[in-house]
Amino acid sequence: MRAGLLIGSLLLAASTCASAAPERIAPLVLLAEYPVLGMPSGNLSGLAQCGDELLAVSDRDDRHIYRLQVHEQTLLAEALAIQVPPVPPSALPWGLLARAWLAGPWRGGQLDFEGISCDAAGNRYLLSEARASVLRVDRQGQGEWLRLPQALVRQARASGMLLQANALLEGIAVAEDGQRLWLAAERQRRGLLLTHWQGGRWRCLGNCVLLSESAPLPAPAVYGERRLPSSFNALSLHGEKLFTLEGHHWRLCRRHAQRAEVERCWSYGEFALDASRRYRLPYGMAEALQVDAEGAWIGVDNGGQPRGDGEQRPIVWRVAAPAHGWLAP
Repeated sequence: MRAGLLIGSLLLAASTCASAAPERIAPLVLLAEYPVLGMPSGNLSGLAQCGDELLAVSDRDDRHIYRLQVHEQTLLAEALAIQVPPVPPSALPWGLLARAWLAGPWRGGQLDFEGISCDAAGNRYLLSEARASVLRVDRQGQGEWLRLPQALVRQARASGMLLQANALLEGIAVAEDGQRLWLAAERQRRGLLLTHWQGGRWRCLGNCVLLSESAPLPAPAVYGERRLPSSFNALSLHGEKLFTLEGHHWRLCRRHAQRAEVERCWSYGEFALDASRRYRLPYGMAEALQVDAEGAWIGVDNGGQPRGDGEQRPIVWRVAAPAHGWLAP
């Protein structure tokens, strides 16, 4: 028993140390703010740069992705139809699948797409939270469900993740060559998963779980004395580094892509928590991220909720890269 407790304590300490936020959390500079027009169901839940196109998904639309283009002071969304084949069996337990199925008609989407990423060939990868599955869509809009390793969900659940409805997989990033795929478990517990394409199939090389942790953090002072569960709300891969959007605490962090260790963090709370941009709900609502050399796109899934200035449309922020770039020590 004592040996088991000692091992558990060491594992918990290792997880905490690997993910502890560094002391330097510099503010990000807001360059532009764009309300999104043309997403009738709203709920912008993912962003990705695919070639010259900025693409988005909605967690209430199972049949389209959206191409976003700057028009004056807005982003115009053009719906692009996708062909979704029948969904394969999910590794999630029956109870979680049933809850998602019952919620589908009410919320407006059975698949609950929560993220999008692209490879160099132009394939789009859409993450279905409801099914814990990934749909790969080619340039012609034809979709194919990836056969992810069965061990991925099993290992995640054994590590304390993917246990609660609406707190499952929330972020996705894919390597340019399409050979590695990262997934983020949202909260309670949050975590990062990695699977590799090897030998003609997706595999867990040892353990698919890079990180699993549960560490509530204090909310910003504007929300009073409360603690919010730490969260991963989106992923982006840039320069062989993994960037995590941690929306409940208004920051994004650069992490080692293989070990998930935090290297640097930056805050966007300086502008997101301004009274004019703040939402009444006591947690962050940013759920989409795309990082590039010049800056980053951060998307807000407001669910139709008005913010302080009355704006009810989805919002995308464009922020500047740090002075010395995202990859500086």
